[in-house]
Amino acid sequence: MKADEVLVDKGRFVSKLRPVVGQSTLTLNGEENRKRRAVLHSVFAKGVAQRFVPEMSSAIRETAIYASRQSEVSAHDLTAPLALRMICIAMFGKDVLSRGDERAIVEAVRLVESDLADDLFRVLPLPPWKARARWRKRELARRMIDAVVARVRAQAASSTAVGALINLGLTDVEIRDEIVTMLLAGHHTTGSAAAWILYYLGTVPGLADELAEEAEASSDDAGELRPDILPRASKSLAFVREVLRLYPSAHWFSRDVRTDITVRNIPLKTGDSLIFCPWQLHRDEHYWSEPHKFDLTRNFTGKAYLPFGAGPRVCIGMGLANLELQLLALEMAAAFSISVKSAVPAPLPTPSVTLVPPDIRLSLKVREPWEKSIALPEEPMQVRAAS
Repeated sequence: MKADEVLVDKGRFVSKLRPVVGQSTLTLNGEENRKRRAVLHSVFAKGVAQRFVPEMSSAIRETAIYASRQSEVSAHDLTAPLALRMICIAMFGKDVLSRGDERAIVEAVRLVESDLADDLFRVLPLPPWKARARWRKRELARRMIDAVVARVRAQAASSTAVGALINLGLTDVEIRDEIVTMLLAGHHTTGSAAAWILYYLGTVPGLADELAEEAEASSDDAGELRPDILPRASKSLAFVREVLRLYPSAHWFSRDVRTDITVRNIPLKTGDSLIFCPWQLHRDEHYWSEPHKFDLTRNFTGKAYLPFGAGPRVCIGMGLANLELQLLALEMAAAFSISVKSAVPAPLPTPSVTLVPPDIRLSLKVREPWEKSIALPEEPMQVRAAS
C-alpha cells in the first residue's frame, strides 16, 4: 500500500470508473494526481476541516429533528443524504448552494451511483441499447453538475474544495470530475459508517450517556461544539475508530504491479493485480484480541488498521470523514435517544463497491429537557435546531 507508484499503482478496477468520474484524483497518476491531492488535502485535512463544524453540526441536528418526527426510519436512508450534504458544505462552502442546486447535485449522484458496482465488476460489455441508456444518464448528470459549477464558481471561497481547485487553474470539466468523485466516494462511505454509529448508540448500554457528557464538556456556553476541543474528545474518537474497524466502508483496495518485484519472498510480475481486504485484516486474531467484539479500549497504532487505505494513495477525505462521524456521534448522543427497532445483532452488511449496511430501523426521540421546548420543523432543512 505504501509502495512508490513506479512499482505499484492504482489497479485496472479503478480505471473502469473513468466513464463516471473522468480524469480525477481517483483515476489520475503521476504529477497531476499529486498536485490535486495536495490541494484537496489542504481543505479536507481534519484540523483544517474543523472550520466547517458549525455548519455540519447544524445539518446533523436538522436531519435528526426531522427524523424524530417519524415513528421509524432507516439508518442508511437517513445518513447517506446527510453525508452528501456535509460534503457539499466542504466542497462549496456555507450558503453557496441554493436549494435548487442541492437538489440538482443529489439527483446527479442518484443518476450514476446505481451503475457503479456493475461498471466495476462487469466482465462482458453491455448490449448496445443498454450502453446508450447508461451514457444518456451520465451525460444528464454531467450537465447538471456543470450547471451548478458554472453558477457557484464565482462565489466559492478559496478555503473550500471548489475554490482551491479553481485557484489551481482547473477547467470547469476537471472541477466537475473532482466534484463527482468526492460526492460519490464520500457520501457512500461516510453514510454507511454513519449508519453503524447510530446502531451502536442505540444498542450499547451507557454509550450515549458517556458521549453526551463528552459533548457537554466539548461545547461552549451556547451549546456549540468547539472545534479546538474535538481532537481531545477521546471517547468519540475511539468510537469512530472502532466502528470503522468493524465496518470499514472501503472493504477492499486494488493495486497493480507495474514492474517485476518481490515482496516477502513472493515474486510478482508486471500486470499482477493485488487485492487488500480491510474487513479481513480488521478481524484477524493475530492483530486484535476478540476481533468481533465492539471494544472502545483498543489500541489503533498498529499496521493492521486501514479503513482509508495507506501510503501515498490514502483517502484524501479521511480527515473530513472522521470529523463528520465524530460530530454525528456527539450531536446525536447529546440531544436524542435512539432505539433500534430491527434485529440485534444486526445482519451482516452487503459487499459491493462499498460495504452497504443492512436495513437498520431506528426510532429517534428528543431528550429531555429539549423535547418540551423545541419546535420541530416540517422539513429537515428549514430550521436549525437548538442544542
